[in-house]
Amino acid sequence: MSDQSQEILRLQSELARLQEEGLRKDRKIEQMQSVIDSLRNMMAYFRKRLFGSMTEKRLPLDPSVLQPTLFDTQLTEEEQSALDAEVKKMEEQNARTIEVKSHRREVRKPVMRDDLPVEEIHIYPEGVNPEEYTEIGVETTDRIAIRPAVMYIERTVRHKFVLKSSLQIDNPDRQTFMIAPIPETIIPKGMASESLLADILIDKYVYHLPFYRVIQKYKELGVVLSDSTIGDWFSGVCSRLRPLYDKLRERIMTSDYIQVDESTLPVIDNEKHRAVKGYIWAVRDAVCGDVYFHYDMGSRSGETARRLIGGYRGTVQTDGYEVYEAYEGAPGKRMIGCWAHARRKFVEALDEDRKHASEALVYIGRLYGIENEMQEAGLDAEAIRKRRQEKSYEIIREFEKWMDSVSNRFAPKSRMGKALVYTYTLLPRLSRYVLDGRYHIDNNRVENAIRPLAIGRKNYLFCGNHDAAVRAAIVYSLFSSCKARGIDTRTWLEDTLKRIPTEKDIDSLLPCNFRK
Repeated sequence: MSDQSQEILRLQSELARLQEEGLRKDRKIEQMQSVIDSLRNMMAYFRKRLFGSMTEKRLPLDPSVLQPTLFDTQLTEEEQSALDAEVKKMEEQNARTIEVKSHRREVRKPVMRDDLPVEEIHIYPEGVNPEEYTEIGVETTDRIAIRPAVMYIERTVRHKFVLKSSLQIDNPDRQTFMIAPIPETIIPKGMASESLLADILIDKYVYHLPFYRVIQKYKELGVVLSDSTIGDWFSGVCSRLRPLYDKLRERIMTSDYIQVDESTLPVIDNEKHRAVKGYIWAVRDAVCGDVYFHYDMGSRSGETARRLIGGYRGTVQTDGYEVYEAYEGAPGKRMIGCWAHARRKFVEALDEDRKHASEALVYIGRLYGIENEMQEAGLDAEAIRKRRQEKSYEIIREFEKWMDSVSNRFAPKSRMGKALVYTYTLLPRLSRYVLDGRYHIDNNRVENAIRPLAIGRKNYLFCGNHDAAVRAAIVYSLFSSCKARGIDTRTWLEDTLKRIPTEKDIDSLLPCNFRK
């Protein structure tokens, strides 16, 4: 074979190799393009799931409708300019230095009540002869004094009487011997009076003292009590308070507007021999302020939520916890959100993106500003509703347009992205507070009701078991309702413990029916 023929064969072989390599590259390119297309589709899907479809509309023009849709419009130049000015103003206010002139001082708040008893100590100068001096007045100096608590024996003396012998002969059917019956007490044959039992519960759930410190306090006052004795008394009192607790729950769940929140409550797990994180639920009557705490084996599940509010008919205000999603659009329920939770999300994002987080906070601040103005003006519910629908709802719709315009700038897992997802998703629920002047803009009042529980768990750390957690729920419910009604807890509790053994009308013992 000639050299020319060999060269032709070599070139043909090289061409075949290059063609095959080209085919492999084409197939690789096709595979990569397929992956790219798939990723693009996934990104579009997740963006739609997280931020909503940009071709739909979210909030209707009429606030009475409030169905979940999305805006497709962007902020106008005028709106963006006005927003930038608001952000700049807010940042200047936050950064400014406040100068206080020396002659402008705040008046010190009084440190004691006006109704405290006064004991006077009179001091006369030495060497004063009344025949030579005339008293022209006095100068007084007040100090706050205290006497330590005093333990004492409350002794009940029952006097016995017997019919005189002369009368016994003439009246054989008459009762010969008489003595007053032993008064019924909350703990039969117990040595603890109602005042002591009230003191134990108040130390535990108002002043947040663990039982061992309560025991130590009584020891210093001359009474030695064991941990088991204190525990038995506490258990006995809570069992007698349980009917009041059940009645309180019934009353709260008949309100047409409630607020719900959950908080952690560590509980000892006997099987694991350690404290585990449980949850306690708080339900607040947003109309009158009464509070009901619910403990269900420490669960925070959707099933617990169903048992708690599944049968309720009315308005429910909550945060964005996902178990409440099941009740969105449920018959007989109107779900409204909490703007305080949305605001916190953007506050957390300030360090990540101050500009956009500040812009969001300006919108929310304007909503709260309207609420403050109406509160200072003392408007009634109907006037509040009208003001909200005229002003607040427009701000919410502007806020939505802003979120729509910036949503594609942040990763969903970033703090700013999480804040946008949270608020964007819940916006219809967040907007519904404008429908009724009685509704609150946030859930802060029920969170305030939970605060004593949060302080308590820092001191006594945990509940000994599930039964102890239920007893804590009973006491916190009744004490919180006393606070909501402006009732002195100790006065109510002592009176109630005295009346429970003989009172047939349980409703009359509730804090809402207590006569100060």
